[in-house]
Amino acid sequence: MAITSWIRTFPLVQYFIAWTQEIFMSVLKTGPVPQHVAFVMDGNRRFARRRKLEVREGHSAGFESLAHILEMCYQVGIKVVTVYAFSIENFKRPTVEVDALMEIARTKLLQIIHHGDLADRFGISIRVLGQRSMIPPDVLAAIDKSTEMTKRNTTAILNICFPYTSRDDIATSMREIVTKSEKHELEPETIDERLLEQHMFTKDCPPLDILVRTSGVERLSDFMLWQSHQNCTVEFVNCLWPEFEPWRFGSILLKWSRSKAVEFRKMEMERDQKQL
Repeated sequence: MAITSWIRTFPLVQYFIAWTQEIFMSVLKTGPVPQHVAFVMDGNRRFARRRKLEVREGHSAGFESLAHILEMCYQVGIKVVTVYAFSIENFKRPTVEVDALMEIARTKLLQIIHHGDLADRFGISIRVLGQRSMIPPDVLAAIDKSTEMTKRNTTAILNICFPYTSRDDIATSMREIVTKSEKHELEPETIDERLLEQHMFTKDCPPLDILVRTSGVERLSDFMLWQSHQNCTVEFVNCLWPEFEPWRFGSILLKWSRSKAVEFRKMEMERDQKQL
C-alpha cells in the first residue's frame, strides 16, 4: 500500500491516472447515466484500526474518499448523490467518537463554504436530511451556512443524511400527513404511497437508481429502505470506504449502464413487435 501511494506521487504517473480516468468517464457518459445514487460509507473505523490510527483519522480519510467519488459522480452527469454521514443510532457510540464525528462534519462543511470549488464547479446544492434537533449548535450553524450559500445552485444535489435513519424518515412523513389531516388540509382517503413519498426527506429527488455499501457488510442499516424498494440496484463492495476509489465505482456505473441499455433494447423490440 505504501509503495503504491509513493509511486502515485510521480507527476507522470499522476498525469497517466488522470488521463485514464478522463477517458473512462467519457465512455460512461455515452451510455445511460443514473440520476440518483446513494452511499453507505462503511469501514472508516476498521480502516483506522488496521493502520493503527485514531478513529478520527479513519473518518477523515473517509471524507477525503468522498470528495473523489463526488467529483466523479458529477462529472459523469449524476444529478443527485445521497450519503449516509451519521445515523441516529451512532449516538450510542462512545462520546469521544461522536464528538469527533461532529467536529469533522463541522470542519468539512466550513471548508465547503470557504473553498467551494466543487460546489461551484458543478452547481451543487447541499441539503442536510435528518433530525436537526439532535445536532449541536456549532455544527448546525455550519450546516445552515453551507446550505444557504449553495441554495441557488440548480445543476446537482448533495444530500447529507445527518443524523438519519430510514424508519425515522418514514415516521416523520407520517406525522406530517397526520398533522395536515387534522388541520383538514387533506382528506384521509387521499393518503397513499405517493403522498408518503412526497413528505419524505428526499421528496424533491429523482428515484434512487444505485445504492452502494462498502466494507463487505451486506445490509442496509436503516438507510433509504423506502427509496431502494423498487428498480434500485444495490451493490455491496468488499473494500473499506477510505479504499473505495473512483475506478471501483466506475465499474459499478458501467455494469448498471450496460443492464439499462439491455432493458431499453428489449423495450424497443417489444414495442416494434406490437406495431407489426
